[in-house]
Amino acid sequence: MTAPAARLVNIANLLTTARLALVPVFLVVLFAGDGHETGWRITAFVVFAVAVITDRFDGVLARNYGMETEFGKLADPIVDKALIGAALIGLSLLRELPWWVTVVILVREIGVTVLRLAVLRRGVIPASHGGKLKTLVQSVAIGLIILPLPGVWHTAAVVIMGIAIVLTVVTGIDYVVQAVRGTLGRSAGQ
Repeated sequence: MTAPAARLVNIANLLTTARLALVPVFLVVLFAGDGHETGWRITAFVVFAVAVITDRFDGVLARNYGMETEFGKLADPIVDKALIGAALIGLSLLRELPWWVTVVILVREIGVTVLRLAVLRRGVIPASHGGKLKTLVQSVAIGLIILPLPGVWHTAAVVIMGIAIVLTVVTGIDYVVQAVRGTLGRSAGQ
């Protein structure tokens, strides 16, 4: 006997939806004033941090309390990408982050999303441990860049962003390999 399917409307999915709603709020606050005012940048950091922390809670709730749904498996990484993408583009527009960093990360994120959608009929490719680590490292780097921190903190943000770029590329390749193996494995089994 299989366990009953989780309801689509549950706390985990509501948190995912709330995170998506925080994306435009974050952007408004990030660009408030001239985009470089300390108070607004700290507020933008708080909104960003709440969205990132909420991501952790929705995953824990879904896994530990039987709230995992196909919607959640698909929507959660897309919402992560929307938040990270908005932050990267916003920081690049404010000249706080080089555009090439934003492009590399967004190409990977959009590519993995398209890949997930392309293989959706065969099942959802859930976020891997490497993908989750990549998101965490990106979030820490972005958070440090959002905060108006000088000196060693800025250097730390740059180093952490470098690590995030490496993880972004490596995990992107891993998702492609998973999709190819899944597609070829299913073709061989038919």
